[in-house]
Parts: sequence; structure tokens; C-alpha cells
Amino acid sequence: METNHHTTQQTEKEKNPNLEKISGIKMKSIGVLMTCPMHKYLEQQLETHFNLFKLWHCNSSITEFLKTHQGNTIRAVVGNTEIGADAELIASLPSLEIVASYSVGLDKIDLRKCEEKGIRVANTPDVLTDDVADLAIGLILGVLRGICASDAYVRIGKWKDADFGLATKFSGKSVGIVGLGRIGTAIAKRAEAFGCSISYFSRSQKPFANYKFYSNIIDLATSCQILIVACALTEETRHIINREVIDALGPKGILINIGRGAHVDETELVSALLEGRLGGAGLDVYENEPDVPEELLGLGNVVLQPHVGSDTVETSDAMADLVISNLKAHFSKKSLLTPVI
Repeated sequence: METNHHTTQQTEKEKNPNLEKISGIKMKSIGVLMTCPMHKYLEQQLETHFNLFKLWHCNSSITEFLKTHQGNTIRAVVGNTEIGADAELIASLPSLEIVASYSVGLDKIDLRKCEEKGIRVANTPDVLTDDVADLAIGLILGVLRGICASDAYVRIGKWKDADFGLATKFSGKSVGIVGLGRIGTAIAKRAEAFGCSISYFSRSQKPFANYKFYSNIIDLATSCQILIVACALTEETRHIINREVIDALGPKGILINIGRGAHVDETELVSALLEGRLGGAGLDVYENEPDVPEELLGLGNVVLQPHVGSDTVETSDAMADLVISNLKAHFSKKSLLTPVI
């Protein structure tokens, strides 16, 4: 990976010969607040190029931490899907100019407050699309083919006594996608390779898509065998997967969530699985991470992941590079590479 980092840095220098000078002289004094531990490479790059403050080193209140560390010198916040920049944090940083999110999701950032204060916001789209889409397909296969359950079957020696039993095929299934953005589209293309028919629900019909569009999520759930949640989390999409949607999907249906935990009414999901009103689920996200409902842990028709959709070395490095590039662009008075605001 060192070779890759070196190559990336060389490319940046070739594009802008003054980049190192800008970084070394002007940017090293700029205060950047990192909200929680993320990728070590990102932390190292922030320490190299900026004056990095780590919020998790705070042993008192955030207010006291910022007083101690001269909060008025902090001009940037780097957050993620765990801790972003809420109204309280933004108000505590009078010199804040930019929030750079180490994620594509923006639900942990108070976008309205940023707009009011003229604070720029950037995220890391595109670079994580493939990994999240890959995991969605992996979760589908994991649930339908019983990959985790059959792995455990072999490890505990049960195969010596009897065959595992029959699973369910993925190829040819009908797949419904909630949210046909970058990730939803990437999932659709992968599912097409399995001969699946694709339909989707979103706020509006996508002119680029040849898939069947549903303006009502209940109709989508009724029409598909596998329902995948891949939309952004907003007030409108919070608990978009409720009891009515789950019941429409039915006892043979599979729910896959690689969006955000709050997209799904978790209480309703658990009861549907326990009562057999839903066939199975593949989950990478949960309402109260890292807490996972105890009832899900013993279910063989559920595959659980610890929110690792974009967690590969390659993508984590690329996301970190994009965060750094957005910060450098802002403080060099250039256009952000991936602007939100």
C-alpha cells in the first residue's frame, strides 16, 4: 500500500507543483478536529498536513476540550457516520469553515446549520460505491445460500452426521431497490449479472434507468423477492421499512440493508423474523450501533455484518485521500472535489 500512496502523492505534485509548499507552509498551522477514531492512514495524513486535534482524547465536556485546545483556531472538522458535526459542535467552533466527512452519508451533519453559517461540506462518494454494492450481493448470497450457517455446520462437525440441507438460489430472483443512486445502481448492475429482474423506488423516476419504477414502496415490496435498502437517510426515509413494507415483502422475502440502521423499524423487523412473516435478512447497519438486537444473534436466516460496507484497505485509503484533497482544495481557495454545500 505504501507504493500506492507514493504514486498518489506523485500524481498530485505533478498536477500542482506548489502542493507541497502549500501544505507545508500554509496548512500545517490550520486546526482540524477529527471527531472519532477512523482509518489510521487518514489520521496520519491529517497529522502530516494539518494541526490535528482528536476529539476522543477529550476527558471532559466538548466545551472544556475546545477551550483547552483553543477551539477558535479549528477551521475544519473531519467526521464520519458515527460522529459528524451537529449544531452544538458547529456552534462551538467560531472559525469553522469546512466539514469533510469520511463517508458518503450526511445524516450526522447539520446541513442546515452549515448553510446558515456558510460552512462548506464535502463527502466521499463514488470511491466506496463498488465495495458497498459488493457487500450487498454478498449479503444476499449469504442469506439465500446459508453461507454463514453452513460454515458453522462444518466447523462444529455436524456434516459428519448429515448433509446441511437445501438452500435457495439467487439467480433469477426479482430484486427491488430502495434508492437508485450511485450505490443502488451499482447493486442493480451486479444483480442483473445473476439474471435478476430489477425494479426500484425513489423520489422520482430516473431517466437513465431501464428498470421498472414504483412510486409507492409498498407496491415495490409486494412485487419483489429481495428488497435492498440503498437510499440516503433523511427524515422522510427514517423507518421507511416499517411493518407494512415488511408484510408486503412477505414470509419468503429477504430484506437487505446496507443504507443506515434507522431506515428500518428494527422492532418490527425482529418481530417479523421471529414470527416467520419475513423470510430472512442481511444487515450491515443497525439503529443503535454497535448494539444489535439479541434476538437476531441466534437466527440462521439472518446474516449480520458490523457496518463494514466500505471497509476495504483500497477504499479506506481512497476515501482518506479524498478527505485530504477536499481540505487542501478549500484552504487553497479552489473548488471542492466532491462538494455537498
